Amino acid sequence: MQASFLSVVLMPIALAIIMTGLGLSLTMADFKRVYEYPKAVIVGLGTQMILLPIICFFIAKGLNLPPELAVGLMLLAAAPGGPSANLYSHIAKGDVALNVTLTALNSILSVVSIAFIVNLSMKLLMQQDAYVPLQFSKVLEVCLIVILPVSVGMLVRKKAPGFAQKLESPVKILSAIFLALIIVLAGWKERDHLMQDIQTVGLACLLFNVACLSIGYFLPRLLNLEKKQAIAIGMEIGIHNGSLAIFIALSVIGNGTMTIPAVVYSIIMFITAAIFGWLVNRGEHV
Repeated sequence: MQASFLSVVLMPIALAIIMTGLGLSLTMADFKRVYEYPKAVIVGLGTQMILLPIICFFIAKGLNLPPELAVGLMLLAAAPGGPSANLYSHIAKGDVALNVTLTALNSILSVVSIAFIVNLSMKLLMQQDAYVPLQFSKVLEVCLIVILPVSVGMLVRKKAPGFAQKLESPVKILSAIFLALIIVLAGWKERDHLMQDIQTVGLACLLFNVACLSIGYFLPRLLNLEKKQAIAIGMEIGIHNGSLAIFIALSVIGNGTMTIPAVVYSIIMFITAAIFGWLVNRGEHV
């Protein structure tokens, strides 16, 4: 399986399907909902876009990750919440409407935030003093791969709601299959040193994931947000869009090693998110 097939053919198709599936579940009301509970949205977005990259940076530095793996982890931290966050939030009795709103806003804002965080990370962690910012064409490519499919999905939802509802389940299943395939192929591409990289970055991914889920839940609770909203934010910032991170690492940056943190994290997060959902619903004291 050649890398070009993964990065040039499979990744854009997979992301288009995943992001279109997200769009099928969105309406303009999800964006307008910001006005209904601005505090929850501000806390969620602020934690996702500002606090998490800072925490991720210190985890990477504290564990002395190799520069490329450290930047790969930072790239993952900058990626928005994955579509699966909505499903996990629903199972854990979270505020799914808040999840949908945060996912929508994050996906759009990430077009700018990912470029900024990746550039800064490469400068600080790879010590590239003369690093050239991502080309405009590449930023536009990320913008199109995120916003265009979401817009198509939303348009279908608006014009043919019945058809969109029928498509949701098949597209979700197809998205899960593509995500699994991307993880397998990205791992296969780096197979020569995959196990060594997993041993190197596995603990960092686990620590970062637990930090995401914990901070995402307990910080909103400390700020007097409802438990349902705290669960939603925890899931939103704990389940990242690994597919997007892998796509950017391969197709935009052109570095296969940077995909490893996203591959490892994507496997870990579904297990820890399930445990998190169980823990927060054990009793009101949690």
